[in-house]
Amino acid sequence: MTQQNKNKSESNHQTLCNQVRDLIQSGQYDDCYKVIVEEMKNSPHAPEPHNLLGMLLERRGNHLLAMKHFRVAWNLDPTYLPARLNLNVFGTFFSKGTGAYDESDCPVLEEKNPYTVEYDKNNIGHIVRRNTHENE
Repeated sequence: MTQQNKNKSESNHQTLCNQVRDLIQSGQYDDCYKVIVEEMKNSPHAPEPHNLLGMLLERRGNHLLAMKHFRVAWNLDPTYLPARLNLNVFGTFFSKGTGAYDESDCPVLEEKNPYTVEYDKNNIGHIVRRNTHENE
């Protein structure tokens, strides 16, 4: 796949995500379903339509089928963060959060390493825990 085709595909998926988000928020579930199914036909190996169908099904109250589609999206692309987030958010008894339609809904995770290596006068490295609290 060329870079131009890849960018076009990403743009199409972003447009789809925005369209589905708007349809779900306005309560046009049947139209939303048709749009998602059409995209599934056009891109059968893309995780985005399955994730979006999961969001639609979750909104309609079909939790079990929604979880299956989130899982399919994650299996199609294990690096697709919205599917992983939705599995975590909706996969509990008391889900907290709104879920993710696309990558823009996923929080940015910053890994902070609380350790650093400090060298003494003999050039021997010691692992020291850094102060990670701002007020300390």
